[in-house]
Amino acid sequence: MSVLVFIDHSEGQIKKTSHEALSYGAALGKQMAVPAEGVLLGNVQEDLSSLGKYGIQKIHQLNQESLNQLDAEQYIRIISAIAESSGATVIILSHTNTGRAIAPGLSARLKAGLVTGATELPQTVNGFSVKKNVFSGKAFCTVSIKTPIKIISLNPNVFPVITGSGAAEIIQENIKLNPSAVSIKSVSKASGEIPLTEAEIVVSGGRGMKGPENWGPIEELAKLLHAATACSRPVADAGWRPHHEHVGQTGIAIAPNLYIAVGISGAIQHLAGVNRSKVIVVINKDPEAPFFKSADYGIVGDAFEVLPKLIQEVKKLKGLA
Repeated sequence: MSVLVFIDHSEGQIKKTSHEALSYGAALGKQMAVPAEGVLLGNVQEDLSSLGKYGIQKIHQLNQESLNQLDAEQYIRIISAIAESSGATVIILSHTNTGRAIAPGLSARLKAGLVTGATELPQTVNGFSVKKNVFSGKAFCTVSIKTPIKIISLNPNVFPVITGSGAAEIIQENIKLNPSAVSIKSVSKASGEIPLTEAEIVVSGGRGMKGPENWGPIEELAKLLHAATACSRPVADAGWRPHHEHVGQTGIAIAPNLYIAVGISGAIQHLAGVNRSKVIVVINKDPEAPFFKSADYGIVGDAFEVLPKLIQEVKKLKGLA
């Protein structure tokens, strides 16, 4: 028996969400009194043995460059084979685009119960149950898994990265790759230093910014806070910002530690994509804006007056002013 954690990576670097998943898997392994192991497909620039600091005993790697790009069919087959050979009874993935692409296929192939978007460690005293968000984050539910193999995808930014000491044993797997049905012709990378789905802080703007030419303060504040930038749907539809920055029910759902909404009224469709944020700060000149009802902190004021003052204070705290 073991807990197997899928390790996702991009451009040779392991993603932050995978560090969270490794910490989560190690904590679950300790709770169940079984070892925690990882599986990485492709190759990275990092020393894989150092991942032992997250509590992982072994890393199973299939070191094939062709696996650096997601091929869901190949990933599902390979992870299933490694799970079966290593005796894994729980498989952990991050609830990201990659995790969403392969978790259902793994569930079907292994006849395993699946809970997506977990927010806490499972309860394992009486059975095996997992807490998750439902109704676009408006409520929680607890789901029991009764199959011999269980699969969990972990929401980003809900479990802390826990490090210690130790080195993981690296096991080079020898699994023959099937001819792929997928051919990647090109990759278009979204701009921005911090991926929106992995950002701990997000600064977002809405129609209250009045136009793309006024986005400078949003970007400056984000840079000072090491944050990602985002926007509401009307802003993306108007072409003020790229569509990959659109957060909301019809855009990207995020769960940062801090979400700063500037000039966004807070329609229910937008709130559905951001209400898992741990802290929400709303800046809006309309005191009746619906977003204030969901905010942890609110500032009633003109964004063009509030943002410069906020930027100046952040600079003071950082010793830059």
